[in-house]
Order: sequence, then C-alpha cells, then structure tokens
Amino acid sequence: MAGGGSLTSRPSHSSRSRRDRRAAGSAWAERYPRTARVNEVLREVIADELERLEDEDERLRLTTVTGVETEPDLRHATVFVDSLSDARHAALDGQRVQLQAAIARQVRLKRTPRLSFEADPAVASGERVDSVLRRIHHREQGTARTEEEHDDG
Repeated sequence: MAGGGSLTSRPSHSSRSRRDRRAAGSAWAERYPRTARVNEVLREVIADELERLEDEDERLRLTTVTGVETEPDLRHATVFVDSLSDARHAALDGQRVQLQAAIARQVRLKRTPRLSFEADPAVASGERVDSVLRRIHHREQGTARTEEEHDDG
C-alpha cells in the first residue's frame, strides 16, 4: 500500500470493548480510505445476500443493513442492522457462514472477516428523538385546544 504501510501492522484491539472498537472503527475508516470502501462493499454484499435469504427464513424479513465497520486487518467486521430482536439475532448468527461465503465469492480480499451483528445505535437514538418530538407535539396540541376552549368560554 503506497505511503501508508500494511493494514495488518496495527496492534490487536481485542481487549477493547465493542463500543470502543466502534468509535475507533470510524477513525480507522477516516485514516484508511480502503477500509471505508471495504465497509461499503461488504454492506452491499450482505444486504443483497440477506434479501435472498429472507425467503428461507422469515426472521430475516425487512432486515436493513445500515453499516459495516471492518477492522483494518480484516479479521472482524461488525454488521449494524436497523433492529435486532433475539429471533433476528439468532437467524443472522445461523446464516453467518453463508454470509461470509458470499463475501468470499464476491469480494477479492486478503481474508474474509468474521461477522458479528449489532443493532445500529443511531437508529435507536433517532427513534428516541422522534418519540420526544411526538410528545412535545401532542402537548402543544393539547395546550392549543385548552386555550381555544378557554377563549370560547
């Protein structure tokens, strides 16, 4: 790799928590544009394969892959999905080998990363914000109705 060294020369981050690795993963993608490209290609391959697999396993229906964070050494990739019920998590774990095989067939990489699956925290945050906004909206509507009733009376 020109001017940047090998992706495999990074020290192991196995002692870090997943949250730390996710935060560090974003920094890795910025520092290593190849990793960002690999993340996007893996997201597309996994999403396409899940679309095929949902006919076999209804627990995978309507699964949206929101992102993939790959470690620079390509040994591990975390796949972020819109929501992750216990049933969906079990289905994804059950299809892990098939998903990794699809990656190996479709993407030319030094090694195929081991996949793990997590719910995308951004989706959960967005849902919380949406819930708060709905409550505020309902309170404002209730206040407006009370003021109208008071003005009419």
